[in-house]
Amino acid sequence: MLIISKEFHFSASHVLHELPEGHQCGRMHGHNYVVVIELSAPPDQLTRAGFVRDFGELGAVKSWIDDEVDHRHLNDVLGELNPSAEHIARWIFDQWKEKFPELSAVKVSETPRTWAEYRLPAHG
Repeated sequence: MLIISKEFHFSASHVLHELPEGHQCGRMHGHNYVVVIELSAPPDQLTRAGFVRDFGELGAVKSWIDDEVDHRHLNDVLGELNPSAEHIARWIFDQWKEKFPELSAVKVSETPRTWAEYRLPAHG
């Protein structure tokens, strides 16, 4: 497989539910999120130019992030979904899978040392 990825950034607040009483993430707080979109394709399915996907086409993801999640309260954006990093990764994946069939994973970081990832299972 050939894999490409592109990194995006946004800032947003959230409150996590279903946590023990007094848990710091149960209060409203915010993060400077990092999102990595990964696309993959086998060598025989590249474009004529030799791309998995032209990076320029991923500009639509940046516009979407700027419009839909940047400087927002993620509880309002994700509706009933508890806005954990894991859920955010899956939600972003679901938003883009139809437009980018090569999408294989979305990673979300809330802090420089923490990551959550939603990845399609490897085909055996």
